[in-house]
Amino acid sequence: MTRESHAGIVHALLSPGEPGPFRVLNPLAEQPILLVCDHASHRFPKSLGDMGLDPFARRCHLAIDIGAGPVTQHLAKSLGVTAVLQNYSRLVVDCNRQLMDPSAFLEYGDGILVAGNRNLRQADKDLRASALYWPYHCAIDEQVKRLSRAGPLPAFISIHSFTPVLNGESRALQIGVMWDKDEVMRDIFLEGFREAGYLVGDNEPYSGKAPQDFTIDHHAEENQLPHVGLEIRQDLVDDVAGVRKIADVMQRIIEKIPGRLAEADQRVSA
Repeated sequence: MTRESHAGIVHALLSPGEPGPFRVLNPLAEQPILLVCDHASHRFPKSLGDMGLDPFARRCHLAIDIGAGPVTQHLAKSLGVTAVLQNYSRLVVDCNRQLMDPSAFLEYGDGILVAGNRNLRQADKDLRASALYWPYHCAIDEQVKRLSRAGPLPAFISIHSFTPVLNGESRALQIGVMWDKDEVMRDIFLEGFREAGYLVGDNEPYSGKAPQDFTIDHHAEENQLPHVGLEIRQDLVDDVAGVRKIADVMQRIIEKIPGRLAEADQRVSA
């Protein structure tokens, strides 16, 4: 789909005064790091109203990865690297799912009924995908291509957060490192977070091998980029101090990536 057709359809869902579907931070940076945040916002398009949800539900973990957006923004600023963030809630369309996945337009989760997603027509789904989903992924594609032309293939880091309690069960893990094919990036982050004193899961609380991981599968694995998915427990990043603390740890880890990747390449070629 062309950029022009995206623009034409966006206005059917978004009014001219509303933010666009994504933000790109440091769009001209050339460091070989690309941060993405699929679930950075709890914003709903005005045309969809409150989607049948009360104020709590519109800001809970089903609507947004709490803290993930601020962590991504902090890192983009402190490292001077490029980041792409989605500007609308995952409840409108989940950009980390294939569109055929029922959870791309979630109807029910963790005790909450999403009335605005019940009995959606295919035309409604197509409108949301054209207005929000594909423009976001096209923006990521553009940055992957730009950074790949500029130098080494960029390390692709997808930042998420998870609720401390799900379906009434507490979760002890503080950080999750999600991976499928890239063990080097996995090791960099597992070691870094554990050295910083965090209780870290290796493909827990979610697995990078699961199909509900569209962003990394589509952009990183298909382009053979170094990559990792990160899950941060939301109570660790639900305020400014928490965001700064985690982001500072992540910055130190990310700064080691180019050297570690170079070492891995040397071992392979030796």
